[in-house]
Amino acid sequence: MPTYAYRCADCEHSFDIYQSFSDEALSVCPECEGQLRKVFGSLGVSFKGSGFYRTDSQSNSGSSSSSSGSSSGSDSSSSTKSTSTPAPSAS
Repeated sequence: MPTYAYRCADCEHSFDIYQSFSDEALSVCPECEGQLRKVFGSLGVSFKGSGFYRTDSQSNSGSSSSSSGSSSGSDSSSSTKSTSTPAPSAS
């Protein structure tokens, strides 16, 4: 059964209670009979592996764009050389 945390809106009394999923949520404080609210806590989640962190995705995309940029630069210079080479032989 899950544990639920409650806190009273009037007297700020807080407590945890085991309840089934089919049970109704508590609404009355056992101390002062004020209105109860469920308290949602934080969860500890840790992701492991590459691609989950900002630095992982930047290092991968940065290296691939650098290699793409240099290969496209090589292609443009080789096409320029091939265009300039036929012109002198045609004269």
